[in-house]
Formats: sequence, structure tokens, C-alpha cells
Amino acid sequence: MKDGKQVTEILEAFDLTGSFRAAGELAGCSPNTVADWVAKRDRGELGDLGEPLHRERLLDEFLPKIEEWVDRSNGKIRADKCFEKLEALGYVGSDRTVRRAVAGAKLSWRAGRRRVYRPWIVEPGMWAQWDWGQGPVIGGRTVNLFCAWLAWCRHRVVIPTWDRTLPTVIACLDSSMRMWGGAPTYWLTDNERTVTIDHVAGIAVRHPTVVAAGRHYGVVIATCVPADPESKGGSEATVRVAKDDLVPTDTNLRDGYATWGELVEACDVFMAKVNGREHRVTRRVPDEMLAEEAARLHRLPDAAFTAVFGETRKVSWSSTISYGGVTYSVPHTLVDDVVWVRVDGDEVVAVHVSSVGSVEVARHRRSTPGTPVIDDNHYPPRPDGALARTPRATSAAESEFLALGDGARTWLVEAAAAGTSRVKVKMAEAVTLARLHGTDRVDWALGHAAMFARFADGDLASILEANPPGRHRRADDVHSMQTGTAAWHQLGGQS
Repeated sequence: MKDGKQVTEILEAFDLTGSFRAAGELAGCSPNTVADWVAKRDRGELGDLGEPLHRERLLDEFLPKIEEWVDRSNGKIRADKCFEKLEALGYVGSDRTVRRAVAGAKLSWRAGRRRVYRPWIVEPGMWAQWDWGQGPVIGGRTVNLFCAWLAWCRHRVVIPTWDRTLPTVIACLDSSMRMWGGAPTYWLTDNERTVTIDHVAGIAVRHPTVVAAGRHYGVVIATCVPADPESKGGSEATVRVAKDDLVPTDTNLRDGYATWGELVEACDVFMAKVNGREHRVTRRVPDEMLAEEAARLHRLPDAAFTAVFGETRKVSWSSTISYGGVTYSVPHTLVDDVVWVRVDGDEVVAVHVSSVGSVEVARHRRSTPGTPVIDDNHYPPRPDGALARTPRATSAAESEFLALGDGARTWLVEAAAAGTSRVKVKMAEAVTLARLHGTDRVDWALGHAAMFARFADGDLASILEANPPGRHRRADDVHSMQTGTAAWHQLGGQS
């Protein structure tokens, strides 16, 4: 089907040349096409240029059947299935014709049945939404991404978690609201088992613990229509954007995460980026809008909802807790603090509740009494032991010697390990030599003395004397330590 511009060019070319063949060459079509359009112009039929010409097809007698299948399937039947059914009925045409016919039938079926969306005018302080996304893999285990979205200001929160259990959900909700500085009126999410335990006559039955948590924070936790993500599109978009940025793929070229801390840091960077730039819809920065919406949010209780976090345990001076007769480690920054401990499957989870929200601080495999579980990452770097001591000056003379440099410290450690006598006298001698030969040279000589275990009297001075400043000894063809080949002449020239 030619469009209006093409038809105009064809007619213009004919009026210019007066020849069907010449006009076809100029307009890029066949002479017959030029003749058809010239004839239509002469008959006054150019007014319906947008209407395609209908030609009889092998499929025409089967069109009622296609419309029937589309209506029975509510517009969901696939074109390839229609083609298979038509072949069984005797259709011998191409599948491309069938695809076009099915697409047209579906378009006609949807007319009048299309879902109409009413614009959602969001009120500040009313709605927040959350959803889950599959995060990256750390240590062979897939991480979950809790993604929350405050509807009016478009402020987003992304929290990585190891699971999607009810205690984790409530901890994430608490942390999100404390980041926002208050609680909205409604929380909207999917119908997961942690929120909805059943549906009766199309009515969602809430989890009792979720209802209790909502009552604690003064919010109503609602769920969308089943299998209808459009009723909470804000959080769906938050999940999509977060996964595109945080999950390593071939498109974002992000490297994998070696540790949990790297992912947490990446989530913080992501939130700072998306909440600190202008939003596409509001044309405002979400952080700035949050400052306005915070005044319309409800006040949060000082204590988090901890009924699902398990039992309390006090962290000992060794940065451990005892649960079920087993010792588990927690971060050393929580010494003398209180954590909540619960069992999640075959794991023990510790949660710390503070003014900034509930945070999972430790997760261990369950063990048996007598077999403690300790994570070295929960402790600061170990101090040097007895075999790796660092020299520390206790007098002015020692300070002056150690100030010479790394070579002096190495010499002292090695000399002490070798049982060298009169160490202090030799240290004083090194300080004196440093005044004569310079600190750098003496420190270099001390390092070499330590390397070759030369701790006797006069060894340091001997090293300095053998290596005067500005003179560097190198082996060459003239000065060589090899014995040479003179001994071969005694063999009588034998080869």
C-alpha cells in the first residue's frame, strides 16, 4: 500500500514525463503501478488512499473460525496454535498470513475490553509500597533485594537480605520507615505467605503477626490484586531499576561481589544516586521532596516490633552469645549490647535493634553444644603475637636508634632472635655512625647486616667501609668471581 507522499511523487513523475515507464523509473515503482494510480486519479478515487486494497486470500473462509478461537481464549491464543488447527482443517496457506489475521482478530476483540487507567493522584504521607527482587550471588548463595518506594516523593530504599521470612520483612519495613523519618498510612505489597495466608471468596486473609506489626506502627498493610502487578507499579519499577544497577550482568559490566559488605555498600551508593537526582515524573529531587513529606508521616514508636525476632541475648566481652548451649560470634562493636536471636531453618540469626532500625548482624549454621561457631570477620585485626613483635621505644636512646628507619627495626628484631650480646652498645654505635655517614646509609647497612646475620662487633662499620657513597660494584668480564677456563688447557686440548 502506497502512502500519500509516494502517490503524489508517482503522479508528479507522470505529469513530468508523460510516460508510464519513465515515471516508474523516477518514482521507483513498476509502470503498471503508475498506470493504476493515474487511472484512479482520472476516476476521482484518490480520496481513499489510506484504505488498503482487499484481495481474496486462501484464509478468508477460515476467518470466522479464527475469531471464534480468539473469543474463546479471551484473546490469548497464539498464532502458531491457530496455524496448527487450521492445517488440520485443510488450510494450505502460509503461517505469516495466519499471524497477521490472528493479530487483527485480537485487536478487534480487545476494542471495548481494554483496561482503562485512571490517573493516581498521590497524597503525601499516604502510600508506600514494597516488593522483592532476585539479587546477585555471594559465596554460592543468591541474595534477595528488598525494594521499598514512598509514593509521593518517589524516595527508594533497597536492602539486601539472605531470606524473605516474616522477621526479615518486618525488620526491613522498620528500617525503611526509620530512613524516611516516619510511617505512612498504607503499605502495599504482593500476596506472599508472609503477608497473606489465604484467600476466601476473593478476600485476602492477613497473617496475624503482620496485623500485629501494622498495629504497632500504626499502618495498614494492604495487598494488590493477585497476578496484577499494575496495582503496585511503583515498587515494580524500583525492583527493575535496582536489579539493572546492582546485579552483575553483561549490560552493566558490574563485577561480582566477594563479600556481603561490598553489596551493602553498593546498595547505599545506589540509593544515594537515585534519591539525589531529579525524578523523571516529578522533575524534583526525591531527597528534597522527602523533607516535605516527612511532616505528613506518622510518628514511629521508639522501639521496633520485636515479637518475631526471637529471644534476647547479651553480647559478652569476647563478642559472643550463647544460644541453645552453643557459642556464636557477633560483631565486636556490640559488646555489652543486646541482640535478638532466632532459628531460621538450619541457621541461627542475630538481629540488633537500634534507633536507626533493625539490622541483621550475624547468621551462622546451627551447631551442637561444645562446637562453637566463630566468624573471624566479627573481630578486629589481631595484634602482633610473641613471634611478630614490633619494636617500641622505652627510652630516648632506643627512640634515637629506631628513628633511623626500617633497617634499624629489622636489625633489632633479628639481633635479639639471634641472641646477640651487647645489643645496646651496638645500637649506640649505629647512632654515632649515622651522624658521620648519614641516616640513610646507616639504615641501609643495618638492613643488610640483619639480612646476612652480621651482628658481631665492627660488622656495621665494615659494611659501610666496603660500600662507600657513590661507588657501586658490579660483576663484569674484567672483575669476575669465576675461576675461568685455564684448567681446560691441562687436558691436552681434548674436547
